[in-house]
Amino acid sequence: MIPGAFVYHRPVSVADAVGLLARFGDDARPLAGGHSLIPMMKLRMAAPAHLVDLAAIGDLRGIREDGGAIVIGANVTQAELIRSELLASRLPILRETSLQIADPQVRSKGTIGGNVANGDPGNDMPALMQCLDAGFVLTGPKGERTVAAREFYHGPFMTALGSGEMLTAVRIPARPAGHGYAYEKLKRKVGDYATAAAAVVLTIAGGRVVTASIALTNVAPTPLFAADASKIVAGSALDAETLKRAAAAAKAIADPATDGRGTAEYRREMTGVMVARALAKAAARAKGA
Repeated sequence: MIPGAFVYHRPVSVADAVGLLARFGDDARPLAGGHSLIPMMKLRMAAPAHLVDLAAIGDLRGIREDGGAIVIGANVTQAELIRSELLASRLPILRETSLQIADPQVRSKGTIGGNVANGDPGNDMPALMQCLDAGFVLTGPKGERTVAAREFYHGPFMTALGSGEMLTAVRIPARPAGHGYAYEKLKRKVGDYATAAAAVVLTIAGGRVVTASIALTNVAPTPLFAADASKIVAGSALDAETLKRAAAAAKAIADPATDGRGTAEYRREMTGVMVARALAKAAARAKGA
């Protein structure tokens, strides 16, 4: 399939990109890695009259520490996340998750900004960002604002991005050394969207879970922060009964569709399985096993 006609723009600054997006409104779409937008354009499911390529904007790149947060530019690719020594030491779950996205060719071009800003419930990074309590830095005609990842997704491909706004960075609170983490993803084949997936980050002290955060991928119209499941785990010794209760709480909020990955009932059941596996792996890592 061939996309419809469009005018191509390649701004070199965030201000220029925002100006173009504001000027052309709903007729414009920003382009990052292109792995979501270009296929939709080829299928004529998206037909922007103006395509704003963000690749030349240097300010959208880089990974750095800023106080107690890790800041990742929107144009940082999945491959760069995997190679980052800073992330490997401070937020290793990012590398673990990135390695489960598509394949090396896609990861070399696909960006974190495109993955989280598109609003695709099948993407892996949105739920992880909710698990990590990340904030999305949005820049538009009225300036800059930060929206919590847990408040950003309103529906399939529907987000808090306003007219003329673009996502420019992701801010993630740094985790303490020795925290436990896991991203467990069930999929039909390498490169596929998740049948069900769960992200877990926790800390343990004195044999009990001090903090816990759980989020779910591709089991609802939006990524899900499993607040009740997280509360069940926090303060517990993470015994078998706690794992069972947390898995049940996660299943209770899942609302998957029946599709080629399985029936809704199967995918909901696998949600609980992924949560239990991720909790067990995260706990083992936190204990140094």
